[in-house]
Amino acid sequence: MSYASSLYFTGTEVGLSIAGLVLLLVSAWGGARTARLVTILTAAALFGAAIFCANLFGLASGEIAGRAFGDLYRADAFGSFAKILIYVAAAAILMVTPRYFAHTATYRPEYPVLMLFNAVGMGMMVSATDLMTLYIGLEMSSLSSYVLASFLKQDTRSSEAGLKYFVLGALASGIILYGVSLIYGFTGSTNYEGIRAAFAMQFSTGALIGVVFVLAGMAFKVSAVPFHMWTPDVYEGAPTPVTAFFATAPKVAAMAMLVRMAMDPFAGEVGAWRQIVIFAALASIVVGALGAIGQQNLKRLLAYSSINNVGFMLIGLAAATPAGVAGVMTYLAIYVAMTIGSFTALLMLRDRAGNQLETFADISGLSTSRPTLAWCLLALMFSLAGIPPLFGFWGKFVVFQAAVQADMIALAAIGIAASVIGAFYYIKFIKVMFFDEPTREVEMESPVGHWVVLGVCVALVSPLGYFLTIPLGEWSARAASVFALAM
Repeated sequence: MSYASSLYFTGTEVGLSIAGLVLLLVSAWGGARTARLVTILTAAALFGAAIFCANLFGLASGEIAGRAFGDLYRADAFGSFAKILIYVAAAAILMVTPRYFAHTATYRPEYPVLMLFNAVGMGMMVSATDLMTLYIGLEMSSLSSYVLASFLKQDTRSSEAGLKYFVLGALASGIILYGVSLIYGFTGSTNYEGIRAAFAMQFSTGALIGVVFVLAGMAFKVSAVPFHMWTPDVYEGAPTPVTAFFATAPKVAAMAMLVRMAMDPFAGEVGAWRQIVIFAALASIVVGALGAIGQQNLKRLLAYSSINNVGFMLIGLAAATPAGVAGVMTYLAIYVAMTIGSFTALLMLRDRAGNQLETFADISGLSTSRPTLAWCLLALMFSLAGIPPLFGFWGKFVVFQAAVQADMIALAAIGIAASVIGAFYYIKFIKVMFFDEPTREVEMESPVGHWVVLGVCVALVSPLGYFLTIPLGEWSARAASVFALAM
C-alpha cells in the first residue's frame, strides 16, 4: 500500500487537520472579529468531509484498498457511515452556536477550531484498526472537549463542568490504556486482526481482564451506567451548544468505537463481553429513566435521556449480529436528529433580556406565547420516547427486533417494559408547555438558521421520516456487513 493511497483514504482527517491549522492562524492574526468567518469555513470543511466520506461509503472492509498505513486505519463503510453523522452533527451545531455567546460577547474563533480538531480525533476513533491509533484519536477528541466544556471562563458552572470532565475523562483514558497494555501483553499485538487471531488460539484470564478494562473505559465515553456519573453535571454546566455537541457527535464516535472493538478484535469472545453489555444496557435504560423524572433543569433531563438512549443502543450491540450492528447505526442516525432538534429548541428559549431559559418553570405555558416552538418540542420529545408514528419509534423497533432474532427475547421484553418509564418525563414537557400557566416572558423571535435546523430535525423525526426506512436500513446493513467475516 503506497503512501498516496493511505493519504487518500485518510483524506478527511488530513483535510480537516490542514483546515484547522489554517483557521487557527486566521484566528491568531484576525482576533475575535474573525469568529463568524472561521465558523462558516469550519462548517463548510465539515460538510466537505461528510461528502468525501459518502464517496468512500461503498468500500468493503475486506478490500485491501481500504486499509491505510499498514492497517492502522481502515476506510470502510462502517467508519464512513459514522463519520458522516459526526461531521453533519458538528456542522449543524455550529450553525446555531454564535448567537448563544452573543449576549456575553465571549464567542471567539478558537471555538470552531476546537470542534474541528475534535472531529479529526473522532474520525480516527471510528476508523482505527489498531489500539494505538484508537488511543491517539480518543485523546485528541477528549483534550479539545475539556476546553469546550469550560469555554465560559467567567461562569463557575462551566469551569466546574470542564474540571469534572477532565478528571473523570483522564481516569477513563487510564482505564482504557491499562486494558490495552494487558491485551498487548497477552496477545503480542495491538492490531485488531492480530488480537482476534491470538484470542482464537488462547483466551486467558489476563486477556479477559484487559477486555473488561477496555470496555469499562469505553462505557464512560458513551456515558453508560455505571460510568454515567459525569454526564448530568457536565451537560448542565457546559455552554448549551457544547452540551448539544457532546450529546451528538462524540456520542456517535464513542458508540461506533465500542461497536468496532466488540465486533472486530473481540468478535470471537462474545460470551465474555455480552453479559457486561446486557447489564450496562438495562441499567442505563432504568437509571436514565428514573434519574430524569425528578429533574427541573432541561439540560440535566436531556443528559439522563442520553443515558437512557445509550441503553437501547447497547441492546443492539448485545445481539452481536449484523442485524444488531445495523440496528445500532440506525438508532444513532435517528438519535442525532432528535437530539440536535431538542437542543436547538432549547437555544431558542430566551427571555426578553436575552438570557437562556433552562428549567421547566421557564417553559410553562409556552404554547400560548410560541406555539410553533412548543409543537416542535412536543414532536421531538414524543419521538425520543419512542411513541409511534414518530420516527423515534423505528430506532427502538430495529434494536428490539435484532435482539429477538438473536433469541434474546427476555432482554427485548425487559427493554420494552423499561422504556415505558421514560415516557413519563417526556410527557412532562407536554404538560408544562400546554397546560401550565406562563411564568416567564419569552423572546418572540429566533434567527432563521435556528428555524432551519429545527425544521429539518422535526421533519426527520416526524412520520415523514419513515420514507427513509428503506435507504437507512440499506446503509446501516452495508455498514454492519464490515464485520460479517469476524462474526
